[in-house]
Amino acid sequence: MTETLILPETQDRAKCYQALIPQIEVLIQGEDDLIASLANTAAGLFQGLNVLWAGFYLVKHDELVLGPFQGPIACTRIKQGQGVCGQSWAQRKTIIVDNVDDFPGHIACSSASKSEIVVPIIVQNQVVGVLDIDSIHFQNFSDIDRVALEDLNRVLSTKF
Repeated sequence: MTETLILPETQDRAKCYQALIPQIEVLIQGEDDLIASLANTAAGLFQGLNVLWAGFYLVKHDELVLGPFQGPIACTRIKQGQGVCGQSWAQRKTIIVDNVDDFPGHIACSSASKSEIVVPIIVQNQVVGVLDIDSIHFQNFSDIDRVALEDLNRVLSTKF
């Protein structure tokens, strides 16, 4: 198993994902423990994307419960439909927020967060969790992120 990520020295997000995602897939390949896989994925995304927060919320008893993450402390529980994570879960789709202050009902776990992307993890047509990534920069996420992270979540969905 690798202990370090090899990342290109570029701000080109597509090139970052081209280097990062295959390394994350190798990290979790053959690992049957969900938490271990999510923890290494969160660490890889946090390091590789240089973001404020990267992690997971898992659906448990009709709410999202904080899972493995990297970054500052976070909200522990989120109801369906609340905040960006709860909306992504309810709508079963990826949500990109360019400015979190403009998102009605945004849950501010950290005042340093300026933009966010949340990608649902879907297994057998049910949302089982969400991948949440926050940035200190406005408009930090795009369709490039959406496509790469949705592909990654399809790989992660096999761990549930």
